[in-house]
Amino acid sequence: MTIKPLDRFSGHAALYARYRIEYPTELYDFVLAHVPSRYAAWDCATGNGQVAGTLANHFVRVDATDISQSQLDLAVQRQNIHYAVSAAEKTPFADASFDLVTVGQALHWFNVLAFNAEVRRVLKPGGVVAEWGYGLNQVGPEIDALVQYFYQEVVGPFWDPQRKHTEDEYTSLAFPFAHAKRTTFVVRQVWDAERFLNYLRTWSSVQKYRQHHGSDPVDGFASQLQYAWGPGERDVQFPVFLRLGHR
Repeated sequence: MTIKPLDRFSGHAALYARYRIEYPTELYDFVLAHVPSRYAAWDCATGNGQVAGTLANHFVRVDATDISQSQLDLAVQRQNIHYAVSAAEKTPFADASFDLVTVGQALHWFNVLAFNAEVRRVLKPGGVVAEWGYGLNQVGPEIDALVQYFYQEVVGPFWDPQRKHTEDEYTSLAFPFAHAKRTTFVVRQVWDAERFLNYLRTWSSVQKYRQHHGSDPVDGFASQLQYAWGPGERDVQFPVFLRLGHR
């Protein structure tokens, strides 16, 4: 039986493209330092092409796939990026096509064993796979406590079971690649309260809450958050985890 890929982002692709976080330069530098040949890269579950756009500065060709055409319609456009709708676990690519495969904040949605097999098939010998994700943000004690309550109690029942894999930093997901390495980074953003609230609206649990209740849970949370936030901008930090290995 074929299992349909789980798509939690087509319904709010524009929101996702505008308000998700950017990954730090240090992350890309770390990955690229392990990739001596830079002809072709595949960015899997590319979403709006955020990672693909950066890879395009370093590779001759970037293939970027996603199961959501709505996301790809809003993707970053570069002459050397080639987008296609495709599941992560079964792609149209030839064997040994890529020097690098990347997955940013998406591995937990995959059939990981099938994806690993596909990565081994399409990577060149010695090619690199890099997978990363990020956890709950940190702003300050008062705001962090409010966000933790919102995360667990308000929209907590609407997280998919796969969410636990980002919480444990993919440690329970198979990674059968050589010379495996793990490292962490910090994404630092400077946001006002409205920008932060719109980021919360990109959460898959918030979208599922809206579908179930017919209302936006962020609206009910906004005044409390805005009061604690105060006027102006604040530093928002996201812990990023990454694992990397070779075929």
